[in-house]
Amino acid sequence: MEKVTPKRVFINNIDSYASKCVAKFLCECVVGAAVDPDAVTEEEEERKPHSGAPAFQVVGTVSDTCDEDRPHVLEEYKHLNREELLSKLMDCDVVIYNITQHAEQLEEACWAASALHNEMERFSRAKMFILVSTVMTWACSKPVDPDVPFTDEIFWRRRAHPNFKQHIDLEKRVVKMGKTNRTMFSTYVVASGLQYGLGEQLFHFFFKTSWLGQEQEIPVFGDGSNIVPTIHIRDLVSVIQNVIEHQPKPYYLLAVDSSNNTMEEILKAVSSSLGPGSIQKRPFEEAYLTQELSVMEMDSLLVNLRMEAVHLKELFSINWLCESGLVENMELVVEEYQQSRGLLPIRVCVLGPPAVGKSLVSRQICEHYKLHHITLKDTISQTIAQLEDTVRNVDPDADNEDSAAEAKELLGSLKESMEKNGGLLEDHLLVKVVKDRLMSNPCRNQGFVLDGFPKTYEQAKELFYSEEQESEDGTSQISSFSRKIMPECVLSLDASDVFLKERVMNLPERLVQEHSYEQEHFLLRLDRHRENNMEDESVGNYFDELDTTPLYLEISSSEEPDCLLLMQKILDTLGQPRNYGPSCREVEEEERRKAEERMKREEQERAEQERREEEEATHRAASWDQWTGGLKETRQQEEELLEVQSVPMTIYLMEHVMPTLTQGLVECCTAHPQDPVDFLADFLIRNNPFNY
Repeated sequence: MEKVTPKRVFINNIDSYASKCVAKFLCECVVGAAVDPDAVTEEEEERKPHSGAPAFQVVGTVSDTCDEDRPHVLEEYKHLNREELLSKLMDCDVVIYNITQHAEQLEEACWAASALHNEMERFSRAKMFILVSTVMTWACSKPVDPDVPFTDEIFWRRRAHPNFKQHIDLEKRVVKMGKTNRTMFSTYVVASGLQYGLGEQLFHFFFKTSWLGQEQEIPVFGDGSNIVPTIHIRDLVSVIQNVIEHQPKPYYLLAVDSSNNTMEEILKAVSSSLGPGSIQKRPFEEAYLTQELSVMEMDSLLVNLRMEAVHLKELFSINWLCESGLVENMELVVEEYQQSRGLLPIRVCVLGPPAVGKSLVSRQICEHYKLHHITLKDTISQTIAQLEDTVRNVDPDADNEDSAAEAKELLGSLKESMEKNGGLLEDHLLVKVVKDRLMSNPCRNQGFVLDGFPKTYEQAKELFYSEEQESEDGTSQISSFSRKIMPECVLSLDASDVFLKERVMNLPERLVQEHSYEQEHFLLRLDRHRENNMEDESVGNYFDELDTTPLYLEISSSEEPDCLLLMQKILDTLGQPRNYGPSCREVEEEERRKAEERMKREEQERAEQERREEEEATHRAASWDQWTGGLKETRQQEEELLEVQSVPMTIYLMEHVMPTLTQGLVECCTAHPQDPVDFLADFLIRNNPFNY
């Protein structure tokens, strides 16, 4: 087998969203991964290197504020001048410049391509330059037929958005430089659709708004009918990898999936998966008032293009991850979003006898981790209120008649059950209500603390959908459905009966009435709890069977220090928050603070520079005035001195020279001699008053 040396690839700004993903996945590529196996001949198969050989070694530049560890990147560069950067580029086989995020990279990308083009004669081996651009260079293109998509075969007809004129100019320059000598220096432009996946960048505002549930409805700026060309970031990497390995003849490629979804369809899918499930259309001008969206991002979100990547289909055999687009793969994208940003829900179940302090512990956990507190009383009342609202506001002309009928049927069942059982629900209805609450987007996003439920083994089995499936190795595992609501931590609080009775006896009458802790009722509930946990099939046993061993905590004191120690033990068990609370928000705030400080520092430097230039201009003006004033005074003094020095000479001339000279001139004018000068000289000699 032939041994192949990995290609050295340079990527700019590898700490930015797109470049970071490109760097990460190129490092994971192996030689031949992008080659169609059906197109490989037997001879090529024999020469093919061993499986698993790395295809690329990635190097690149990072920003000044970058402190993230990227072990997959071979070398990272900071504070390089142009000469040093050119030296690094010359060492690489492939140079990738991504200009889809930061406009300030346009100048550097143009310089890099030009510098490499000028150094072609010094190349020891062929090099490739790939410009990852954006479909915004097509934003103002006029379609011949609205139903016919734009393709990369007619890239010469593209017209850029006014704010992306520099992008299309750079695309043209890069393409032109690649035509000089393609065997030594080939250039490609990959026009990327709006990128999504792996934590999001452009769509992050909408994902975050939906996840937090800050608004009742997710905003859609404009009418939402604009078709947005998109591509998953991993699919974009696949396109780039294919370009590097195949080196296709076309030098301009569209990198878009086949979805052609509208912005309204995308945001409805986001809202349904993460948020309340509804959207609200707003004037597009409001988008520019959103601090979390840059002008470049807003321009991109308002683009309206129907596109088809013809060259990708004809030239490559891409292993698509999300070829059908964002809407069709929303579940996968949401999972990537949560994993990439560490937004994993914390699901806790707090069990124990009545009056042991379950609600207090649950509230404190919810406050610390920003979770949803699930109690039976509140869940039942909220469910009934929502069902009544659904039935009351049903629209006969809408398409939700079936859901309204289901809501009406469930509402009737709940009320009937409560009337029959003295305000209590039957187990199957109670489990359904709680399960629906746990399956709601807020609980699935942030997590929950289930307070005092389930109480029996059968309730737990029905609630968490405990039907077991046999895996290939013969071990049992819970179904994928139950994983969405299965608690990752179960806290089992307990205390002696004497302690619990004393605590209830010392409670104010108001709390006794609120929690139904009257003596007879409390003792009945306590006995029932003890009886349920004495059986072999208890709630604790159910969790033990699923390898979720409860954390047993004994309550022996109501003193504040003991309560603090108890909470500290619980928090240590659960770990750090995993949401947009203190941990994630601090990171974002820190990034924002650094950006603001950098902008403030740059503004101060500009102001200082302007002040220095103004002082220098003032100083130069003052020096000029002083110099010109001194020069004028010097000239005046010289003139006065010359005038004083000329007085004796003037007197001498007037007394001894001018009378005779004047007389000679008069005689010369009267005589009109042929040689006036000789006549005047002869006259002066003859009439010299000093001629003795």
